Amino acid sequence: MFKILKKSKKSSARIGVLKTAHGSIKTPFFMACATQGAVKHVSVQEMKKLGAQVLLANTYHLMLQPGAKLIKSFEGEIPESRLQDKFGGLHNFMNWQKPILTDSGGFQIFSLAGTKNKSGKGLVKLTRNGVKFQSYVDGKEYYLTPEKVLKIQMDLGVDIAVCLDECVKLPAKKEYIDQSVALTSYWAKKTLNYYKKLKRKKPLLFCVIQGGLNKESRLKSLKDLIGIDSSAKGGQASGWDGYNIGGLSVGETADEMYKVLDYLTSAMPENKPRYLMGVGYPEQIVEAVKRGVDMFDCVIPTREGRHGRLFGFRISDFGFRIANINNFYYAININSAKFKKDFSAINENSKLPELREYSLAYLRHLFKIKEPLGQRLASLNNLEFYLDLMEKIRYTIRNNKL
Repeated sequence: MFKILKKSKKSSARIGVLKTAHGSIKTPFFMACATQGAVKHVSVQEMKKLGAQVLLANTYHLMLQPGAKLIKSFEGEIPESRLQDKFGGLHNFMNWQKPILTDSGGFQIFSLAGTKNKSGKGLVKLTRNGVKFQSYVDGKEYYLTPEKVLKIQMDLGVDIAVCLDECVKLPAKKEYIDQSVALTSYWAKKTLNYYKKLKRKKPLLFCVIQGGLNKESRLKSLKDLIGIDSSAKGGQASGWDGYNIGGLSVGETADEMYKVLDYLTSAMPENKPRYLMGVGYPEQIVEAVKRGVDMFDCVIPTREGRHGRLFGFRISDFGFRIANINNFYYAININSAKFKKDFSAINENSKLPELREYSLAYLRHLFKIKEPLGQRLASLNNLEFYLDLMEKIRYTIRNNKL
């Protein structure tokens, strides 16, 4: 499943390979967010050209629309010439025959916890066995259990599934955080028990460590999950295939996040991939890799791109200067007047001809006239930057520069 190929001599960084049903992924890696089955403004063909290894989709959003049942049945509705994988509804629906990870949707569900409908009724009701919530699409009521969440992900045919967890909004009292950790552990055990009983083709299964910024709660969550893992019976198909670090990058400072990673990653199983959910800015990814994290996802490349913020590398010798992480990249605001007559390429070294051939001045013009092409080009630029960043990180680890 996961094999470490090299460990850095300078930090806890490591490179490896994670094997999935749709191919192997080099670690550390970044997943672009195809939340509702599409990367915003970008096609899967372009993601392939940029070198994307894997995409992330969201169970919650896809369950609501178009629905897991429709996606599962899609494999029988496409021409035989395109039916490359008889098991993967979402792969064929998106026309993406590489790995897909789906998060559980727990973060999206619990982000509605304080929201009320017009009648004053809360949109989310939490129980020990699951969570009841109303759809933002049509108001329909759903009740999700840990087992149902896994079944939806299996119906989607994804390569990596994630257990349902409760993501606590911070700040929160330790008593509530501990209750959340206990519930997340209980749901994880129910998920794994259900997973072990299934006879059909299974995705890799990742659990989620919670606990906020409290060290005791975090380590308790990890200990619970390791205990569930070690008690699993049935050979290689049992136990967790990876460990997610959830509940960070939700408003705390970067230093607070690093502090959690400093004690948490060293306590996590070394032979399983470590996934820091929802992170982050380039320097945060570098710092997390140095602490032993293998997997990342974030909306930043496309979200920042849609607002005219573009990332680029300051230096060619990434490894030589990586120690000073504040200097290895820059971010520009294309709306700035200084780019009005800048006819240099958006990215002269890009894999995509449009980023090599269109100028910054033209890109600024597109944003000024609110032409969607501008958002698309900026998003492509940032996605390429993030994917290239991971290649550079893997290179620096191999050469013991990180």
